[in-house]
Amino acid sequence: MARIFIRGEAGKFANYEAALTALGAEPVVSLDLSLSDGCGGLLLPGGADMDPALYGEENTASEGIDASRDRDELALCRRFFESGRPILGICRGHQVLNVFFGGSLIQDVAHREIHVWKETCDSIHRVRALHPFMEQRYGASFSVNSAHHQAVKRLGAGLLATCESEDGINEGFLHENGKVIGVQFHPERIAFAHARPDAVDGRKIFEAFLELV
Repeated sequence: MARIFIRGEAGKFANYEAALTALGAEPVVSLDLSLSDGCGGLLLPGGADMDPALYGEENTASEGIDASRDRDELALCRRFFESGRPILGICRGHQVLNVFFGGSLIQDVAHREIHVWKETCDSIHRVRALHPFMEQRYGASFSVNSAHHQAVKRLGAGLLATCESEDGINEGFLHENGKVIGVQFHPERIAFAHARPDAVDGRKIFEAFLELV
């Protein structure tokens, strides 16, 4: 059974854990980074904003910064990347990966009405595939969910864009080594018990990740 590490407190990442468990993987959720040594993959979940100083900018719109989380997740990126173990980054995790590879972030997207969480649920919007990774799974154009106000600005070294929104926001990338996947949308909230008719099946993202473990 594949063991997947998530940095955080137990019980706070239920949707991610449910998606992994549904596919036969064992999530290991802990603040003890040493437990990651026995895991075959890393999942970086959603959350608040990173410290802009990490990508060389002043804070103009970043909120909820947690320096210890930033530090831990970047350290985990290095640990897993250097050991050749796969990584899946979702929403904030997508952004953490981009910063880890030397990229930068938009601190507040221009078209908030497209991307930001509504009062009762995620936004739903169209994206277009830019890479076979997405096109083979979802087609040339497809709908995803969205709940973010920050996004990739300058893509990090070695990262290949896999899809983007109609207003030009990067919604996914793949590292050239094929073992690092990032998505700006939330596949755990459009899969399994959370599947919805107006968006693609997020299960395929988790399947692609677990096939690498």
